[in-house]
Amino acid sequence: MEFFTISLLNGLSYGLLLFMLSSGLTLIFSMMGVLNFAHASFYMLGAYFAYSTTELLGFWPALVVAPLLVGILGGLFEKYCLRRVHKFGHVPELLITFGLSFIILEMVQLVWGTSSVDYRVPPALDGPLFTIFGTQFPMYRGFMMLVALLMLVAIWLLLTRTRIGLVIQAALTHPETVESLGHNVPRVFMMVFGGGAALAGLAGVIGGNAFVTEPGMATTVGSVIFVVVVVGGMGSLSGAFVASVLIGVIQTFAVGIDSSLMGAVKMLGVSITPETFGYALWKLKISQIAPILPYMFLVLILIFRPKGLLGTREG
Repeated sequence: MEFFTISLLNGLSYGLLLFMLSSGLTLIFSMMGVLNFAHASFYMLGAYFAYSTTELLGFWPALVVAPLLVGILGGLFEKYCLRRVHKFGHVPELLITFGLSFIILEMVQLVWGTSSVDYRVPPALDGPLFTIFGTQFPMYRGFMMLVALLMLVAIWLLLTRTRIGLVIQAALTHPETVESLGHNVPRVFMMVFGGGAALAGLAGVIGGNAFVTEPGMATTVGSVIFVVVVVGGMGSLSGAFVASVLIGVIQTFAVGIDSSLMGAVKMLGVSITPETFGYALWKLKISQIAPILPYMFLVLILIFRPKGLLGTREG
């Protein structure tokens, strides 16, 4: 019971961090049709900006300043770079965001160095939130979960209950009509891209000190957030939330299970021997395959439900 409860809580906190990351990417794709390869790099920028701001002003100002700076950079990139190649189709858009990810990586290494920085959890949140079955659950993980849930509610309210949200959704399907009503559609798209980048920056502020802030952090999470977006359904915010939580919980439970993979298969009633798949696979532990579980999930989704769990469009 202790293992189940602690793993569930840790999985939920990790899954909600994945949602914070994938929500911005999902919004950008659903509103603009752009699959932003540099999204994880904005996450990295958020962590590094938060580190520098924390050194000067403290963590709480960094929680606002860092996402704002990342959002401004994202908006400027959309206006002066991405918008110019948008008319040429999806491939140039992918290539320019792919190139941006390498530029951001090199700039981060030039400014902050190639090793990790000492970005720590703030003292006010450094301690146990509660103790269950003799195990302490960190207060900061609870804070991560709270921020992610508040962000989900804020995005939903913005898109469904505000005038700007209605304009954003209308600009996606009927841009000419929206422009004829006096709204600046290019500015709307710039705000959407900048807002998506700011959400990635916020995830960087929250996740940078919970894990490690170093130049390879974008590569570490970059592929996983694309898995989340595809599994949840391209452009579906609710799908991204469900997929994030599922992947976070499944992967966390898998990491903590020390039994062999074949032993788990035998528990399901399947009769196998070491000779069936080889001794190497027989001895393989579930915890060892935990890193590839999201990608196995991705393959299954693409085979049996290409539009994703809650998506409405194929691929």
